[in-house]
Amino acid sequence: MKGSLKERSPGHWAIILDIPDPITGMRRRKWHSFKGTKRQAQIECARLIAARQAGTYLEPSKTTLAQFLDRWLEHIKSQVSPKSHSRYSELARKNIAPLLGSTILTKLRAEAVDAAYAKALTSGRRDGRGGLSPQTIIHMHRVLKKAIGQAVKWELLLRNPIEAASPPKASRSKMNTYDLDQTAELIDAMRPTRMLVPTLLAVLCGMRRGEIAALRWKNVDLTTGQIAILESAEQVGSKVRYKTPKSGKGRTLALSASLVEELRAHRLRQAEELLRVGIILSADTFVVAQADGTPLQPDTLTQDWFRKLAGTSLPRIRFHDLRHAHATHMLANGVHPKVASERLGHSKIGITLDLYSHVLPGMEADAAERVDVALQAAINRRTKTIG
Repeated sequence: MKGSLKERSPGHWAIILDIPDPITGMRRRKWHSFKGTKRQAQIECARLIAARQAGTYLEPSKTTLAQFLDRWLEHIKSQVSPKSHSRYSELARKNIAPLLGSTILTKLRAEAVDAAYAKALTSGRRDGRGGLSPQTIIHMHRVLKKAIGQAVKWELLLRNPIEAASPPKASRSKMNTYDLDQTAELIDAMRPTRMLVPTLLAVLCGMRRGEIAALRWKNVDLTTGQIAILESAEQVGSKVRYKTPKSGKGRTLALSASLVEELRAHRLRQAEELLRVGIILSADTFVVAQADGTPLQPDTLTQDWFRKLAGTSLPRIRFHDLRHAHATHMLANGVHPKVASERLGHSKIGITLDLYSHVLPGMEADAAERVDVALQAAINRRTKTIG
């Protein structure tokens, strides 16, 4: 196989490879564009010839990163949840493509990716109001690494250049939630509203928004005081689907006596409300629903939460942060992290310990004090026995 160079303009070269057709034996020409000095172009030409002889040669392609990302998104559509696919699509098309989309896939390099990350930090927002957060860029990096990894599997690239790129480090943001006094104030504020029950389920059970929106009365046993978490509502746009909870398996939650009474009263009010529109409450009725019994969408639940919260003097936090409040209250009051982890539906206890490490110093001091008290009691008993 032979190779030759042709200078198209100063510093821009065409590397031309004469490659014999394996079937006909006739020679075909493959053109590669190259930017650099003549010596560098000669080295690249030699590299391509060696790659061809070693069987690692890749055909020149004009496919851009944006075009490949569209192909990849279509490929993974059946492999991930609609919510995940929607998030991947948003990151790929709205964050990655504007920065790197015009780059030819085979010319994608870690240096260019790092430069794109740096630019995104300072001016990556689509509204022009500054940069993206380090956490968002980390998500971009993960999506890009996964996509280009597929390009390697399809033999479009020899290696994944994203593995050599360096996304920024994300500092952990402070967890915002309510203490016990604020929680009591919150429950009083929500009592006259339809947000009372969702609030109670979040702050007293640690249920996720989707789990609350999917809960039906057939999964609530007010006699034994238990809730079975078997489904979660996932919303993408205006569509809602019901799936297994985030951990991939269901769990059972014990209810406090006060929450059982709150749910009894809510069930009675809901039954009366439905009767006024000619509907009988059944086991399949959603616990949190519209006045006509139709389920409340997760996004609607969030919107209602912020509207009701605006009418209080409490700090503005996300509805999801009520789940953090429940976790914090449990750990701060001596509940074993393993029990808290199971109640929250975490797949591993390490997730619980990592998320709520801010509570552990107080628990550690309390544990040290308890051990010391027990030890001193043992020492005193021994002293009395010897004496």
